[in-house]
Amino acid sequence: MPRRRRGWAFHGEGESLSSHTPLTVSLLEPALLFLIHEQARHGYTMLQDLNQLGMGTIHPSVVYRTLRDMEVLNWIASDWDTNQTQGPPRRTYRITQTGEEALRNWKRELVHAQDMIARLLERTVS
Repeated sequence: MPRRRRGWAFHGEGESLSSHTPLTVSLLEPALLFLIHEQARHGYTMLQDLNQLGMGTIHPSVVYRTLRDMEVLNWIASDWDTNQTQGPPRRTYRITQTGEEALRNWKRELVHAQDMIARLLERTVS
C-alpha cells in the first residue's frame, strides 16, 4: 500500500479530489444545527440535505455519530416517529434551547472564519 503524504491538500496518484476534507468535516456540526433549526428532520433527510449543501462525501456513520454527540450535549433531542405508513419508525431530531445558543455561537464563528478565508484568498497567488 502506498504511503499517503502528510496534508490532505496533497492529492497524489490514485487519491480522489472528491473525498471530504477536514474543513468539510468541521462544518458538519453547524450544518446539522442549521438544518434542524429550519425544521425537525429525520437522519436520512439530513443526509440528502447535506448532499445538496455540497457535503455529500461524509459517510452516514459520521453524520449519525455527530447527531448522537450533539444529543449528549443537549443541543438536539430526538423522538421516534411511529406515524409512518411504510417502513420502520424513524428518529426525528429537533433543536433545543441549548442548541439554539450553540447555533448562535457557530454563526458568529462562521462569520469570523469567512472573513479569515476571504483575507487568505486575497493573498493567494494566481
